[in-house]
Amino acid sequence: MPLHRLFLAPLLALSVLGALPAHAADKLRIGVLPGVYADAIAAAAKDAKAQGIDVTVTEFTDWTTPNVAVDSGDLDINFFQHQPFLDNAIQKNGFKLAGAGTSFLANIGLYSLKHKTINEVPVGGKVGLANDPVNQGRGLLLLQKAGLIQLKPGVGFVGTVDDIVQNPRKLKFVEVEGPQLVRITGDVDIAQGYPHFIVASKAFDPSSGLAYSGVEDARFAIQFVVKASRTQDPVIQKFVKVFQNSDAVKAAIDRAFAGDKRLYVLTWTQQ
Repeated sequence: MPLHRLFLAPLLALSVLGALPAHAADKLRIGVLPGVYADAIAAAAKDAKAQGIDVTVTEFTDWTTPNVAVDSGDLDINFFQHQPFLDNAIQKNGFKLAGAGTSFLANIGLYSLKHKTINEVPVGGKVGLANDPVNQGRGLLLLQKAGLIQLKPGVGFVGTVDDIVQNPRKLKFVEVEGPQLVRITGDVDIAQGYPHFIVASKAFDPSSGLAYSGVEDARFAIQFVVKASRTQDPVIQKFVKVFQNSDAVKAAIDRAFAGDKRLYVLTWTQQ
């Protein structure tokens, strides 16, 4: 072989290697909502960095954009939703997304800054509810459990205000995005509430709910949501394990729920 070819071959090999993209194992882009989601991921990110994963976090204030961002490839993971919410988003938008692991189960409550008991909610009173189908369904089930309304049989957590068949107090419903419920609680007689959003806002006591949903229903555990083709991605799975094994993450979640163990469950520890 001519001498110049002997030198050219390794140079070509080096140039090809240099053109290859950087290995994705070193980086993850994660979308969160403020509060417990951001706090828990921030804690996990510190532990992940020690294991060779650099995490970039983007905060959102709505429940739509994070799924669009993962589906388009702008994010690797989003961390804010439970499986029924994801299923509904997939059905409505055709997203090719799936859960890659589970985290905590957040309880919901009914809160009032005007009344001390459910029985004090007046005829014609205003009720704050989440405006997305699944979380609204959860809120309606809790209102039914509290004896304020009756839903059509069998609608479950996909029920909407149109599925109310009995409303003896003629309650009026104010529908807003879930994260905004804490802001309107003082303007209505009673509102569906998420304790971790209440803690983050410092608006009122997250343990002051007049009624709570059960925390035993694991289908409402928050998921690590990724493209459906990446559920077994080794970097993503490594991060999920870092999250689940991190004492700092557990402490951040506990703080986000005001140290009240009635308000959440670490679902991966129950499996």
